[in-house]
Amino acid sequence: MFTRSGHILLIVALLAATGAHWTVLQSVAWTTMLADNLRTASLPEAVQRTFDGKHPCSLCKKIDDGKKTQKKSEFPTWARQLEFVSERPVFIFSPPRHFQVMPRHNDSARELFHRPPVPPPRSLPA
Repeated sequence: MFTRSGHILLIVALLAATGAHWTVLQSVAWTTMLADNLRTASLPEAVQRTFDGKHPCSLCKKIDDGKKTQKKSEFPTWARQLEFVSERPVFIFSPPRHFQVMPRHNDSARELFHRPPVPPPRSLPA
């Protein structure tokens, strides 16, 4: 139960952060307007009256006001611009100062595979 309510709260927070709540509210307003207009007119007339923008309902007006006030409280335009440096980094490849060619034959590696000269100690009787 707590997981489901946590998921719902997360979805609501994401919708609010991205501004999708205005889209949801506008969809509710258009649905309500279309239902109201269908009571007095035919379907094509109701759709025309709903979406022509000349007959906004009170909820549409409040949504417009809310969008305008939200845009005023956002970051200034200079803070939203991204600056990219056009200079490319220059890579200079240089050889190492001290360079030695290693011999193909390495005796120290062969010594790792020989048994030690003394047998390992044995455990003492208890």
